[in-house]
Amino acid sequence: ELQQKVEETELLKMELQMLETERVRLSLVEEKLMDVLQLLQQLRNLNISKRALGKILLSTLESCYDPQPGKAHLFEVLDTLYHELTACKLLQRQPLEEAPSCQSLSNPLVISC
Repeated sequence: ELQQKVEETELLKMELQMLETERVRLSLVEEKLMDVLQLLQQLRNLNISKRALGKILLSTLESCYDPQPGKAHLFEVLDTLYHELTACKLLQRQPLEEAPSCQSLSNPLVISC
């Protein structure tokens, strides 16, 4: 019975470690998603054309078509999209600090297309 309790404890420790790892991964994805959404909002405020935004999105999806081994595909797509958006000429003309803040909106996650 004692051996069974030890084994259950070890199993619970492993599950807890896996949950913590997943929590950290989700936290990183959430941060990257918030960064991407903020850039999208800034581009919207700068009146980026739908065509230009579509090209950025398609470029991102094409470059992430084959997931790299060992890298979370969702995070890879978000990271690539983030870099594509930061390379946008509209944002390069206007420094991020001076760009309209998405915090001034009632809901920064609402982006109309």
